[in-house]
Amino acid sequence: METLSRILIIDDEEIVIDSCLQILARGNFEIRTAQNGTLGLEMVEDFHPDLAFVDLKMPGISGFEVLEKIQEIDPAIVTIVITGFATINSAVEAMQLGAFDFLPKPFTPDELRLITQRGLEKRKLVLETLALRREKEMLREHFAAIVSHELKSPLAAVQQYLYSLSSELSPQMTEDQMRRFERIQTRIDELMKLIHTWLRAISVNIENIRENFQPTDIKVVISKAIESVEPHAVRKDISINSRVDDDIHPVLGDEGTLVEAVVNIAGNSVKYSPTGSIIQITVENQDDQVFISVIDQGIGIAKEDLPFIFEDFFTVSSDQQPEKGSGVGLALTRRIIEAHDGTIIAESELGKGSKFKILLPIYKNKPVEVTPIKKEPVNNI
Repeated sequence: METLSRILIIDDEEIVIDSCLQILARGNFEIRTAQNGTLGLEMVEDFHPDLAFVDLKMPGISGFEVLEKIQEIDPAIVTIVITGFATINSAVEAMQLGAFDFLPKPFTPDELRLITQRGLEKRKLVLETLALRREKEMLREHFAAIVSHELKSPLAAVQQYLYSLSSELSPQMTEDQMRRFERIQTRIDELMKLIHTWLRAISVNIENIRENFQPTDIKVVISKAIESVEPHAVRKDISINSRVDDDIHPVLGDEGTLVEAVVNIAGNSVKYSPTGSIIQITVENQDDQVFISVIDQGIGIAKEDLPFIFEDFFTVSSDQQPEKGSGVGLALTRRIIEAHDGTIIAESELGKGSKFKILLPIYKNKPVEVTPIKKEPVNNI
C-alpha cells in the first residue's frame, strides 16, 4: 500500500487554502490546514508533515517565525513560502531560515503542482540522506566494536606473549633468529598502532572536543605540530618553513585536537614529499578568520581522488606513493576542524604537490593574553 505524502498548508486566507485543496485533491496526499502560525506549529508537532506551505504575513506570529520554529522541530521538513508580498529581501530571508522554495500569489494550478512535486522530491532526498547518515554511523559503531574486540584483543595477547618469549629465549637464539623475532615484534607493533589510529578516527566525539574549548593561541598549535613532524622531516632531509603573523588572532578551540589536525596534514606532506623538498606553513589573519595553509612539493593528488580524500579509510591509489597511509588521518582532521566551526579545503595536481587550507573563526569575545613564541621559523631541518 502506497504511503500518502503529508502536506500542511499554513495560511490565513480561506481562498488560498481552498484553492490548494482543490488543486491537490487528486494527488496521493494527506492534507491538513491551519489559519495562523500558532495552530500551524501545533499541527507540525501532531501531523509530522513531509511538506509545509507557509504564508509570510499572518495574524499572530509571522511566517518567518514559523519557518524558524519548524527548523527547530524537524529540519527534515521541506518548507515552501507562499505570499502575495514577494520581494527579493523576503525571499532571501526565508531561504536563510530553511525555506526550500518561494511561490508568489496568485499562482496557477500547474505552478502549485510543480512546486509540490519538487518539494516532495526534495523531502525524499533529505530522508535518504538521513538514512544513509544513520547507516554510516551504525557501520562506524560496528566497525569500532570489531576492531576493538576481534582484532585488538587477540593482537594484544600475541604481543604480550612475544615480549615474554623474547625475554625467555633470547639467550638461546642465534643472531639470525633474533632479527626475525624482532621483525615479528615490529610488525605486531605496527598493526597495534594502526588499530589505535582507526579507533581514534571512528570514535572521536565532537561534543567532547567542544567541551574543552578555550581561547587558543594558534602560534602554539603550529609550533607543537612542527615539533611533532620534525623528526620524520629530518630523516628525509625535508625543510619546513613557517611564517606566522605576529598579531595572529586567538581562536576558541581545543589545543590538543587542533595540533593533531595540523600534524595529520603536515605529516602527510612529509610522507608524500621527495627528499630535499620544502614544506611551507603559513598562518595569517583573514577578516574574521585565521587562515592556515600547508603547501608541499609532493606527489600530489589526482583530480578524480580529491573529492574523497576526507572520507573514512580512503587512500589514494598511486604508484608514486613512497609510504602507505591508514586512510583515516584526513577524515579525522576534517571532523576536528568542523567541530571548531571551521572549514578545510584541499587543492592539488598530480605530480605538482598539494595545498591544504584551514579557516577557523577568531575568538571575538575579548582579547586574551598569549605568550609570544620567540622560536624562529624552522628552516632546513
